[in-house]
Amino acid sequence: MGDAPRDEDGTAWPAVTTEEHAWTATNPHLDPFQRRRVSRPYRAAVVPLVADAVPRVDPAVLQIAEEASLDVARFDVEMASLPVPMPTVLLRTESASSSQIEHLTTNARNLALASLGAPSRQNADLVAANVRAMSSALAAGDDLTAAGILDVHRALLAGSAPDVAGRWRTEQVWIGASSLSPHGADFVPPHHARVPAAVEDLVTFAAREDLPVLVHAALVHAHLETIHPFVDGNGRTGRVLLHTVLRRRGLALHTTVPVSAGLLRDPEAYFRALQASRAGDPDPIVEQVARAATAATTNGRALAADVTRARDAWRERITARSDSTAWRLADHLFAQPVVTAEHVAAQLGVSDRGARNAIEVLEDAGVLRAPSAGHRARTWQADDVLDAMDAFAARAGRRR
Repeated sequence: MGDAPRDEDGTAWPAVTTEEHAWTATNPHLDPFQRRRVSRPYRAAVVPLVADAVPRVDPAVLQIAEEASLDVARFDVEMASLPVPMPTVLLRTESASSSQIEHLTTNARNLALASLGAPSRQNADLVAANVRAMSSALAAGDDLTAAGILDVHRALLAGSAPDVAGRWRTEQVWIGASSLSPHGADFVPPHHARVPAAVEDLVTFAAREDLPVLVHAALVHAHLETIHPFVDGNGRTGRVLLHTVLRRRGLALHTTVPVSAGLLRDPEAYFRALQASRAGDPDPIVEQVARAATAATTNGRALAADVTRARDAWRERITARSDSTAWRLADHLFAQPVVTAEHVAAQLGVSDRGARNAIEVLEDAGVLRAPSAGHRARTWQADDVLDAMDAFAARAGRRR
């Protein structure tokens, strides 16, 4: 690739600078020697103002981003026209993939159980919270605001970390190195006093209309990661914002493109790209997001084919009328592939008896299966849907 045009300071995107802050050890378990060793100044990032920045991206990278944008636009239309609720399915796969980047893994069944509020493993609960955060962000409208970012974070961490959920951090954080101090860390985000103003500047940048969409979305995400406004959940929150920009700019109006599944192909390259953006080079993160979007559409189309085949097979086996509760439940299973009778009754607006009748029809047709016999509140699962979603996750985990 050729060299992108550079600004006067030698960067194609405003680079992070640093400033010195005092550090006093507060860990009560440190001995006097350790306390003296870490009680010395450290340097934290000072994020540049980007509201009016003009990112200069290599023409070859811009071409990759443009081709990916065209593919995303086609994918958005395709998924919205299918007879199964693919937007809901893809939102769940994106949430699971985004969580997996942070080493929070779960399978489709455990995620579905957690979404029901049923007992499940902790990771599944955290991934289910990511689904809620994505859903709330998309339901809130297209404008990206500081309050909206806090709402996403609150939805993400309200269950697991209520003390910090939906709040800007009030302490210094850092990435890598010792937990005792920021000295020697891979990256020290800005001092917490700088966070609110930096976020407001980012919000102004996110509202622009003059940048190529995938370039814009990638840099909004990367800059939030640089600000690192939260104690935890920055990566997952930032990837939600990426989708908010894609939606606001009209590239993905109907569905969620599981970009995080594409980033999972090589997380280390993704993390290096984020670091490069802090040094003033936007090319790597734009290219990573563009290639991830293209990989996501390929994987998403394979998932759509799997679930569409499942629905076609069900049509051969379900004997109920097309307007029956059983068919309404069958279509609901793509969004929630594990159900209880209580859930079915609430979601479809039918009685407990009506819910159980519909479940029985689908059980007889081999669409639903009860993993274990037992009490009245047992669960039923649609193995075809769970298998398709787990196959999507397996494909996303492959490195090419």
